[in-house]
Amino acid sequence: MSDAPPLPTDAELEILAVLWDDGWSTVRNVWTRLSTHRAMVYTTVLKFMQIMHAKGLVQRDESRRTHLYNAVDPKDLTQRKLITDLVARAFNNSPIDLVRQTLAIAELSAADRQTLRALIEQLANPPPPSPAAPAR
Repeated sequence: MSDAPPLPTDAELEILAVLWDDGWSTVRNVWTRLSTHRAMVYTTVLKFMQIMHAKGLVQRDESRRTHLYNAVDPKDLTQRKLITDLVARAFNNSPIDLVRQTLAIAELSAADRQTLRALIEQLANPPPPSPAAPAR
């Protein structure tokens, strides 16, 4: 069995988004940020964060009276894990099917299309590897 933490739920992702933006935060800070766009009870946020700590999704600093929390994994790593899971479950391990479906529903601006072309160009023409250091 893997020691990796489970994928976050939708509610946990909302909390992680605050932590990714703000870094180390109190439960009150997270609750305040979440309450601006959704009715939330402080104790619910507290319980979620305690569960997230037990699951290994957040770390907790207990050195002060008011505990501080922070995301264990950076945002891009969590996004990769979620996409990997989605590709496996919904797209039969085919990343191209995910991209095809995403582009079918997305309304790309000219700038987005240019960025996409640049990403494809990077994949098609990766930079050469740097020379290895001489052995001693």
